[in-house]
Amino acid sequence: MGIRLERSFRGISERLVVRYLTKLGGEQVADDTVEGDGWTATFSSETVGVGPSLQLTEVTVVFEGDEDVVEPLVEQFAQKAMRAGG
Repeated sequence: MGIRLERSFRGISERLVVRYLTKLGGEQVADDTVEGDGWTATFSSETVGVGPSLQLTEVTVVFEGDEDVVEPLVEQFAQKAMRAGG
């Protein structure tokens, strides 16, 4: 059965999203999409305000695919993203 998980990460770039996902076994197939065995990740970014004067990039990644593949992938990706951004 397929699953869809959406997660947002602050302080990382789309370039890093692609790098992390390819290190986790994916291949970039479009500007905003990386696919791997049993999963697809689509991402977008926007600038968000944090407090009165600070702006950060927030990247939203939508992971879709086989539940037994996507859940560990999201965990591994989140660990990489937290080390980089926050």
